[in-house]
Amino acid sequence: MLCSVALGVAVMLFWGLAYPHALSYQEQYQMFLWTGDYLADALRMPGGLAAWMGEWVVQFYYVGWLGALLLGVLFLVLHRLMVGATQEKRHWDILCLVPLLLLLWLMGDESVLLAYPMALLLTLAFSCVTAKAPLYADLLAVPLLYWLAGPMAWLYVALRLLHRGVSACWLPLLLAAVQWAAYQWLLPEWQLYSVLTGRVYYRIPLQTPVLMWVIPLVVIAVSQLSRWAHRPWMWACEVGIVAALAFLAADKGFDSDKYELIRQDYLVRNEQWDEVVRRAEQRQVQTPFSCQCVNLALAKKRLLADRMFDFYQSGRDALIMPRTRDLTSMLPSAEAFWHLGMVNSALRYMFDTQESILNAKKSGRCTKRIAECMIVNGQYKTAAKQLALLRHTLFYRKWALEAETALGDEARVNAHPLWGKLRKLRYKDDFLFNYEELDKMFGQLFIGNQENKMALDYMLAQMLLNGNVPMFSQYLQWAQRYGGYSTMPLGYQDVVRCIQSNGQGGDSPYMRYINAQRSRQQ
Repeated sequence: MLCSVALGVAVMLFWGLAYPHALSYQEQYQMFLWTGDYLADALRMPGGLAAWMGEWVVQFYYVGWLGALLLGVLFLVLHRLMVGATQEKRHWDILCLVPLLLLLWLMGDESVLLAYPMALLLTLAFSCVTAKAPLYADLLAVPLLYWLAGPMAWLYVALRLLHRGVSACWLPLLLAAVQWAAYQWLLPEWQLYSVLTGRVYYRIPLQTPVLMWVIPLVVIAVSQLSRWAHRPWMWACEVGIVAALAFLAADKGFDSDKYELIRQDYLVRNEQWDEVVRRAEQRQVQTPFSCQCVNLALAKKRLLADRMFDFYQSGRDALIMPRTRDLTSMLPSAEAFWHLGMVNSALRYMFDTQESILNAKKSGRCTKRIAECMIVNGQYKTAAKQLALLRHTLFYRKWALEAETALGDEARVNAHPLWGKLRKLRYKDDFLFNYEELDKMFGQLFIGNQENKMALDYMLAQMLLNGNVPMFSQYLQWAQRYGGYSTMPLGYQDVVRCIQSNGQGGDSPYMRYINAQRSRQQ
């Protein structure tokens, strides 16, 4: 067990220390419901049990260390099953670590779902249980495994062929017949590619990473190579391969820029504004997504006017992203809308984000925010529908039950420290949203409530991002009158110097931004 326990501890520390934000990312794109209907719905498709098991584990990612612990246990169990599947006596063979390190590498792709390792677990478990069973037992085992774990059942067939030889040559024909029957009669709405390769392993439809094909082949290879692993010369090879794969899995499997953006979204979700700024000071990914996270953190700390152009700014989209139909880009914009008091815009962006999840799952994070927006707007009946879903979750249930007690109670909502504040900040009149005039919309929000300092900061910042210096000069007096600053912010001082020097202000943060924008346009 020493090798298995060491692997489990290493995996737990890897996710818990280095990538807790990756766990949060996976958790926010599903909403596991503790209902019989949710399980029954999962079992209606091949691989449904593997998907359900994966989602059951992912719900615990809400608590980072708990999710990391479960992943460590999962890898420990997979290693024990790998050793069992080799049917060798030398159970401490470290060669069985190779496919699991490849699995860790594969999980660096944020679209890989935990259904894939769960399908691998079910397949290896079937292989161990039926190791000494007669071949006619596979008449039941193969169709059942295909429906529970999906196309990973081909690995089971391959292992049975290796261990039973020619007498099991009919198993591939049986599995192919099962898949064809499922395609013809049970899954008429599915494409043949989805039936053959599975649609529960990867979030993006009709795509399959190469490593998903490689890992089962490596499992088969390890099953054969383990018979010669007791030879002394194999020890050096085993240790070298495992060490190289461990390094490559951690270094190449997890793109640093991509996971830095995921970390920023995680910090914004948990309102860790100081940490967002601190990490951006050390290294900022030059994308609009990063700009929105950093600017929101600066605004919440009332440092946007002082330090905005100390950081990379992508352009006019550095505060708010235009509507983009994907599952990530609009999240920091939705958070900014929420904190500004633009409740309807936050609702729209969160709803579009949820509907853009490619495997058609609901999001616990988005559903919670949608319910909050509806409560602030007094739309209690529609809010109740969202809360009814959250009641059946594990980690959102307590919040949903408390929120339900406030439905229809105007006095309680108005007295709520967050919802009541947003009711005061939000717009008082209806109008059409226009992304091209964000600065005017921020200004209108500030006029409605002059205590909304964040709206004032965003208005002036958007003017500067647009390069509209004359309008900024016109409204700078608002910052002096309503901003609550004892002295003019350093960022505004820099802009004023640029205006006075007619753009010849030397090494100025704002001039560097303007020059960068001109270079892009050229």
